[in-house]
Amino acid sequence: MLLDTPICEFGWKAPDFTLKDPDGNSHTMSAYLGEKGLLIAFICNHCPYVQGIGDRLAADARTLQDEGINVLSVMSNDYRHVPHDSPPNMKSFAERYGFSFPYLVDEDQAVGKAYGAVCTPDFFGLNAQGELQYRGRLDDAGIKGGTQRTPELLDAMRQIAATGTGPRVQFPSMGCSIKWR
Repeated sequence: MLLDTPICEFGWKAPDFTLKDPDGNSHTMSAYLGEKGLLIAFICNHCPYVQGIGDRLAADARTLQDEGINVLSVMSNDYRHVPHDSPPNMKSFAERYGFSFPYLVDEDQAVGKAYGAVCTPDFFGLNAQGELQYRGRLDDAGIKGGTQRTPELLDAMRQIAATGTGPRVQFPSMGCSIKWR
């Protein structure tokens, strides 16, 4: 089912979390909240929307990281119901796309619920204080009527890094619903 995300609730304080990657290594959100902010991407392996942006997400994430903006991704789907999203498959997915950022398992789905994640992909751009400044899509393909892709997420994260605030005009992300237990 195709879903849109809600509009950005500017200034919403993102709750801290600690999740493990498929190898069992723990990662704490606040440790990644750098001087230039943090991008959190709720994604999964089986979603065709995520598969369609996998290479672009990996490239944009490397660009952001090179500019001092940190990136985390979270998989909140119930992988017992959707085995393709299991931790071993997450590891393969991250390797296939060359992810340079942690891809974390939200085992009990508490992080996805705390953030109000709706679909995959669902992007949350936080400033250095952990306040939400962007909730939207990777790019505006199909929004402005052209085939050229404007990097909404990349530009938004750069603005957050420079000013601490995100753009006021944002387009919701679209994707597959998160598979809740």
